[in-house]
Amino acid sequence: MTDEQALGEGAVLDELLREAAADEAGALWRLTGAERQLDANLVRLRPDTSVAEHVEPDLDVLVLGIAGQGTLRCGGVAHALEAGALRLLPRGAARGVSAGPEGVVYLTVHRRRPGMAIRPRP
Repeated sequence: MTDEQALGEGAVLDELLREAAADEAGALWRLTGAERQLDANLVRLRPDTSVAEHVEPDLDVLVLGIAGQGTLRCGGVAHALEAGALRLLPRGAARGVSAGPEGVVYLTVHRRRPGMAIRPRP
């Protein structure tokens, strides 16, 4: 294994944000590679937009605020989402994100999603 392979894939967040178009939203960056055990995404929400509340039944998700401000809801509790804010969203908890008037950028990290599975209806 080379030093580069041992280090793995990386990114400089400030560069990613500088290079992204001002109106670009959604996943600006994500981990790739078939052999990885983790998924990670750098997400930008436009001002005053949101990710609807939903439940992730299988995965705990770690969220780190990178830039801007917003609100992270988890289990019915609202938390400030801003640069440096770190939250664990436990699997099974309802969660959603709302961007403030300047938008918000955050990083999510979790185990790689399992393959598709057939489940009973809730």
